[in-house]
Amino acid sequence: MESLRKGKFITFEGCDGAGKSTQIKMLADYLDKEGILYLLTREPGGGKISEAIRSIILDGKNADMTDECEALLFAAARVQHLSDTVEPALKEGKLVLCDRYVDSSFAYQATARGLGEEFISKINAFALEHFLPDLTVFIDLTPKDAFIRKHGADQNDRMEQAGMFFHEKVYEGFISRVKGEPERFYCVDGKQTPTLMHEEILSALKKRNILK
Repeated sequence: MESLRKGKFITFEGCDGAGKSTQIKMLADYLDKEGILYLLTREPGGGKISEAIRSIILDGKNADMTDECEALLFAAARVQHLSDTVEPALKEGKLVLCDRYVDSSFAYQATARGLGEEFISKINAFALEHFLPDLTVFIDLTPKDAFIRKHGADQNDRMEQAGMFFHEKVYEGFISRVKGEPERFYCVDGKQTPTLMHEEILSALKKRNILK
């Protein structure tokens, strides 16, 4: 299936409040100015069915959701998202920018929830086999610094309300992923100004021949 790709798949990862969405928006603005075809999307979400699943996952009223159910819902939303949104854009030769992807499942569910990498790998086998990102940008900012930046957790977001210990484990999970696949990840110091981070990301994309 990967042989059908004409475009490139770029994902952005980091703890809640690290600045992913800001950097994706800045990159999208740059691509608009340069006339480069791209698709901006997110996980969970990026399509009608996936967005519906997102609302269930993040709803603060669903506090009794089991960890396994949470992980399976993320995986289900991902498969639908790939089919509805990501794969068609890649076939059209677009640069796909995705706010979170499968590495978040390893950080949040495998590590922080304690479900383990084997379980997460199995339920995300389709994504891992057919749609591994060409590059993953990791905004490296600790949960403590991230929540200070965003002035605390979102009261309506079930994931953000999980507590600081949970988010510290999430950060550990991300660092483990980065160390495990250094050739795929590009780490950006999240303490820099948004402009400096943007310039660094552009430079990384150009060095990897994703942008000219």
